[in-house]
Amino acid sequence: MKSDQSKGLILNFSPEPGPSDTKLSECGLSETHCEVVASAVKSIPSHLRELHLSRNILQHSGVKLLSAGLESPHCRLETLRLSGCSLSEISCDSLVSALKSNPSHLIELDLSENNLQYSRLKSLSGLVNNPDYRLTTVSVKAKIQYFL
Repeated sequence: MKSDQSKGLILNFSPEPGPSDTKLSECGLSETHCEVVASAVKSIPSHLRELHLSRNILQHSGVKLLSAGLESPHCRLETLRLSGCSLSEISCDSLVSALKSNPSHLIELDLSENNLQYSRLKSLSGLVNNPDYRLTTVSVKAKIQYFL
């Protein structure tokens, strides 16, 4: 179990070998929490396969910490959901860099409901179309705003 009780976050992972997932959507994660999550992602051995962090305001600093976890050769994460996390262009660049450093595990990346520029999304689509990467799905459904 990874724990940061002083900050109110407890990540509970099964001690038994085998895939697991963690859902931390809409729970007010801060940069400190991202550090704990990144530690869990790169732990030896990491059984974490699916991570849902949607609708948390992670900011660039939080995504940078998370990206450091994704870069680890011990990371076995297959699905990462970051929908509605107010990701910046710099955040997207950090993710692309991390995925290039460790191309063998992530299959699905959900970046929907973030206002990302086409150029950043094009970098990610290049990873999907590259046979050296397992990434097969990048979700990028945009927020639709109506003006009256």
